[in-house]
Amino acid sequence: MAHRKIREFDGKHLLAKALNLDYKAILITPLTNLATLPQQHPWLLQKPLVAKPDQLFGKRKQYNLVLVNTNWDQTKQWLIEHQNKQITIGNATDTLTHFLIEPYIPHTEEYYLSIDTSNREFDNISFSYKGGFNIEERWEFVTTRAINIMDKFKKEDADYLLQFREKISTQQISNEKKELIAQFIERVYTIFIEMNFTNLEINPFTIITLSTNQYAIHLLDLVAQLDDCAKFKHQNDWQQIEFPTPFGQRISPEEQYIKQLDENSGASLKLTILNPTGRIWNILSGGGASVICLDSLVSLNLEKEIANYGEYSGNPTTQETYEYTKTILKLMTTHPNPKGKILIIAGAIANFTDIEKTFKGIIQALTEFQIPLREQHISIFVRRGGPNDQSALKLIKNTCEKIQIPIQVFGPETNMTHIMPLVAQKIKS
Repeated sequence: MAHRKIREFDGKHLLAKALNLDYKAILITPLTNLATLPQQHPWLLQKPLVAKPDQLFGKRKQYNLVLVNTNWDQTKQWLIEHQNKQITIGNATDTLTHFLIEPYIPHTEEYYLSIDTSNREFDNISFSYKGGFNIEERWEFVTTRAINIMDKFKKEDADYLLQFREKISTQQISNEKKELIAQFIERVYTIFIEMNFTNLEINPFTIITLSTNQYAIHLLDLVAQLDDCAKFKHQNDWQQIEFPTPFGQRISPEEQYIKQLDENSGASLKLTILNPTGRIWNILSGGGASVICLDSLVSLNLEKEIANYGEYSGNPTTQETYEYTKTILKLMTTHPNPKGKILIIAGAIANFTDIEKTFKGIIQALTEFQIPLREQHISIFVRRGGPNDQSALKLIKNTCEKIQIPIQVFGPETNMTHIMPLVAQKIKS
């Protein structure tokens, strides 16, 4: 599973379509012609507006980057002033390029809802009647319910989430609104699962009055992540969705190349460079393997030496694995270290990935890079299991011995966490 952030514009459109909510919005990009927008979207001249950057960072209000309750002329001027403006958010510095414009919705009530998949067995749903800016400072008002991933959302789950905390028991909310919120949470959770969200925070949402005792939910702010490995399942719903580079993160040519390789493949190929001069490089199969490997290295105080994060999974072809490995080896040998480096080739026990087929791609790249690998004192640790694993492990061991690259090979009988202390010992020796 690869968690990828999406724009607020895209997340709201996904939810609004599935929930049958009325949602008007415009995503401003560097190619948008502001002068002709009102002709395309007449509501820009008919309603007060909200404008804000839509570039995968939060705390926009805190950084005075939310324009509220203005007309189109004021909004356009604000956009002109902020387009291509360089700003710093925390430790990240980048240029403002994308903005979200929506109708301004007057409201007094702000509610909080979030869902995350951080636990492998449970999804955590959190709700509060006191949502909005600086929710962290009012976390005592948030109620969280763990839902077993094998179960459906039940009435008792909604009842638990909607119970009043003692400190806000005096807040007045009608039974009609409580019922609407309960239905909303249930529907959002269903969509969360069906659409392969991995994280969703709606903070805040509000309730607008349509008529006497008739209400509707309106989404005011939203942060979302999708499992991009499920892209093949949602070709229609996700057709217009992009996975932007996080704010402040410069994508290297190598990362861009792997991204393009991934987009043109039925497999999953990911690469993020963490430290170009790091001594520990990884070729990991599957997101779970990536997490276990990196967590183990961090627990051994080796986080500063971790050079990259990523995965190759979903039964990639020999050629795709070769291209992926070649890219990592190129990066790995760009900055030699007199102490040497380590390449970890590891993964969980595969269900359907042909280990021998992928290893042939890895071996082709290792053979191609054998001279810089030897000259830079690079050692290899391998742990893999799955279809044709024994022949694959034998093949890579024999090849590395032939090209004189130090290698230690382990099969599925050895836990991945057992190998990381050996890596630590080698790094520190």
